[in-house]
Amino acid sequence: MPASFPSEGPTVRRHLLLVGGAALAVRLLHLWQLSATPFATVLMGDALGYDTWARGLADGAWWGTEVFYQAPLYPYLLGVIYALTGPDPMHARVAHVVLGTTSALMLTTTVRWLVSPRAGLVAGLLLALYAPAIFLESVLQKSAVDLALVTLLVMAVAAVVTQRPRATVWWTVLGLAAGALALTRENALVWVVVLGGWALVGAEARQAGRARVLAAYAAGVLVLLGPVAVRNYAIGGEWFLTTAQFGPNFYIGNHAGADGSYVSLRPGRGAPEFERRDATDLAQQATGRMLSPAEVSAYWRDRALAFIASDPAAWIALMARKTLLLINAREAVDTESQESYAEWSWPLRVLGPVTHPGVLLPLAVLGAWCLWPARRRFGVLVLLWATLAASTVAFYVLARYRLPLVPFLIIGAATALTDTGRLRQAWPSRSMLTALGMAVLLAVAAQWPLLPTDRSRAITENNLGAALHDRGRDAEAATRLRRAIAIRPDYTPAYSNLGVALRAIGEEAAAIEAYRQGLALAPDDSDLHYNLANVLLARGQADEAAVHLRAAAAGQPDAAGTRNNLGLALYEQGRLADAVLEFEAAVALDPSSARAHLNLGKVLADLRRPTEALSHLRTASSLAPGDADAQYDLGVFFLEQGQYAEAIVALSAAIAVRPGYAAAHNNLGIALASQGNLPEAIVQFELALRLRPGFEDARANLAMARRATP
Repeated sequence: MPASFPSEGPTVRRHLLLVGGAALAVRLLHLWQLSATPFATVLMGDALGYDTWARGLADGAWWGTEVFYQAPLYPYLLGVIYALTGPDPMHARVAHVVLGTTSALMLTTTVRWLVSPRAGLVAGLLLALYAPAIFLESVLQKSAVDLALVTLLVMAVAAVVTQRPRATVWWTVLGLAAGALALTRENALVWVVVLGGWALVGAEARQAGRARVLAAYAAGVLVLLGPVAVRNYAIGGEWFLTTAQFGPNFYIGNHAGADGSYVSLRPGRGAPEFERRDATDLAQQATGRMLSPAEVSAYWRDRALAFIASDPAAWIALMARKTLLLINAREAVDTESQESYAEWSWPLRVLGPVTHPGVLLPLAVLGAWCLWPARRRFGVLVLLWATLAASTVAFYVLARYRLPLVPFLIIGAATALTDTGRLRQAWPSRSMLTALGMAVLLAVAAQWPLLPTDRSRAITENNLGAALHDRGRDAEAATRLRRAIAIRPDYTPAYSNLGVALRAIGEEAAAIEAYRQGLALAPDDSDLHYNLANVLLARGQADEAAVHLRAAAAGQPDAAGTRNNLGLALYEQGRLADAVLEFEAAVALDPSSARAHLNLGKVLADLRRPTEALSHLRTASSLAPGDADAQYDLGVFFLEQGQYAEAIVALSAAIAVRPGYAAAHNNLGIALASQGNLPEAIVQFELALRLRPGFEDARANLAMARRATP
């Protein structure tokens, strides 16, 4: 096959215009239709995490305070966009459209160099119209950057193997692309090694001058990874080329309860703000000591390796499932699903059923058979695909994690679609029949029903409902959550979130019913028990609340909030000693919980243990200086102990936080009157009555103060 096609200038331009126009048109149409949906304004999961991170960067927090836990390149690029154009996610989505269009154009050029102009056109159109790419590029995720970097890297490989001019420049581009990919997709570090090995032993590097090639490639890699590694070391004192989440991610994909996709370390806490905290907290609780980021990663890595060693048969079965997930026609989701977006998007509805890995992979096998005579040219591409696929399966499989594999499949698929003559001529040779049989086998395997569509849609509706609740849009949230239940009646997280939304809009009876329906499906669901108990506790049904809180604690013994609320239920029952034990457990699990310290301090005061009570009340006050209740309860304690000066300080702090705090004004008046400052006390009693006209204690105190005034 020729390395270049010098006479095809006008044809190339026509091909690029056709591919670029198609890619741009379908993406802009999808984006326009998306603008009328809740997805346009409500960010969820990683998208919300990236948006929050980028806003902080745009405000000037470029250096950060912790070792990177998530890949940093995309949020930093997003931060640049926000700094230049303002913090509007739509600006980022438009940038994604440009990147997606550029990826299709680069793949067109790549396949033209490697195979033929016609195959290049088909490859570009396949990527331009590939539904999962259109979907993922419209979400505030790093997929658009991943895809652009992969197509750039593949283009650089094609330039090297077809001996394009300026070989050293292309090796530098290879290093830059590999380094950048490692900063968006950590498992792409394997490519840094593979391409480094190619530079060491490949014939292409020898022809271009191995020393120059190695220097150019290494410079490209180090110019991106070097500063990140130095920054991580400067902050954390440990060397991390990219991030510190290898161990937790490896465990998520390799433990006894793993299903091949993403499952958070703590149920219901898959959001980015929880991932690092939960990984650290659980590891430290298990080891009984503070751990560095490297030690946290090692803890989870060792747990995964222990599972593999203890039950190799189960691990092999798990790896087989992850391999099937990698090639499945359905996309594995963790937050938002393509099927849900397709309800609003014509491009996804039309293209989704015919553009997915279940179509590309069988065609890629036939294309690989066609390209076998030129296998030396494609060997490094096959190795790159295989190593990235293996590194994905080694962890867990999600839609956005397998997207970087798609350009490789498209190269083979475009070849099969444009080289039908070779296929016809070879029929029915043994090698041709073998390739066809493998293609058919993969096509059947890709349709294996591992991922029910209705579950993906229910997950999306549930996540959307939870996100709407977080924004105070609870009526809309309840609508989405009811829809999630209608789509998948056995999806229990939707019942829990529906109860939360209904309670927020005052429909407590409906909330209780939602929780009970969920528990009928999942009697051991800790979230349902916990949320139901909170409603019951607020309604004064402490006995039943305690039952559900004990059930929640059994399922999540390390949940400080559950132990704290169980203490409240026991306190309401008059079981003060038992309440102390639960509050102490909550404090031990989360020493930074001001609420647990506050509750413990109050019950210790009731038990006439003032020294211990004061310690916890002071801790609560210092942990939450903006919590009026924490300042108020400390002031009441001082008042009861006759420490009026200290009571005045604490109660004044409570009023500063919440000026309309009638009880704080009343007690501040008592403290002032106890010091003989009757005029100021009268002012506070009058304020309390003005804020709460039926406040009888304040009325009585005001009358007493006036009688005592000369």
